[in-house]
Amino acid sequence: MEIRHLHYFLAVAHYGSFSKAAQQLHVAQPTLSKMVRVLETELGVELFDRSAKRIELTDAGRSLISSGQRVIQSMDHLMAELSDVVKLKRGSLRLGLPPMVGGHFFPGIIERFHQTYPDIQVLLEEHGGRRIEAAVEAGELDAGLVLLPVNRQERFHMMPFIEEPLRCVLDAQHPLAHQSSLELRELASERFILFREEFNLHHLIVEACKGQGYEPNIVFQSSQWDFMVEMVAAKYGITLLPSSVCTRLDRTRYAVVPLSDPPLYWQLCMIWSGSRYTSYATREWITFMEREIARSRLQP
Repeated sequence: MEIRHLHYFLAVAHYGSFSKAAQQLHVAQPTLSKMVRVLETELGVELFDRSAKRIELTDAGRSLISSGQRVIQSMDHLMAELSDVVKLKRGSLRLGLPPMVGGHFFPGIIERFHQTYPDIQVLLEEHGGRRIEAAVEAGELDAGLVLLPVNRQERFHMMPFIEEPLRCVLDAQHPLAHQSSLELRELASERFILFREEFNLHHLIVEACKGQGYEPNIVFQSSQWDFMVEMVAAKYGITLLPSSVCTRLDRTRYAVVPLSDPPLYWQLCMIWSGSRYTSYATREWITFMEREIARSRLQP
């Protein structure tokens, strides 16, 4: 059995048509039909019922789908591993980052990685945590930074990265602006400005408020923290942001108040797939990040 025969079979099964599959594979339809017939002859079974207007998979065909996909995936992994050997210390790395992380923590890290691995191209994409999780699982990203907790974390390898307390950000004239700390229940009557639902921080805050007996009144959602704080300055509502982000705010326009009961934490974790092949570039990135995390912990 040839691998290309499996490719042809899976394409026909996916498109439900020999003609559509032939177009996508850029082969002549008679050639495609012949190759599928060769596979059926080798296996001694009919894979498609061709009697109807639209071809249908037989029981044998349906059985071959999953095993055929595993064979193709194994071959893809093999070719990727061979590519790593041939292209030693070369490749590309696709990273997903939340918006707050990209401009704050990562420029220096990316610069040091590029100095160490100048032939690895780093491609950065900004998304919310839930989008990053889905993209890493699907193989669209090699690794990503997400906020804990991670949905179905058994799908991923995980490396803790940053933990910071969340602060309440209010406009400087807000009645609560001069308090030394705030309990989350004191914010029950406030208008909340949050990240959109694709961001794990959105769900962390909502669930924490529910734990204090109320549903937060969300009046505005965004994917950009700087836009959110501008809305706070316009007295449209309040927001909760990590302490390192809050240090960048103009204290003549904003009040930043710690949360005391309960304290909430922004806990970032790097994830990569627990089931897919890990490329050379991704492995080196993981090793590099382990060193970066250890170095940051040694610094005063």
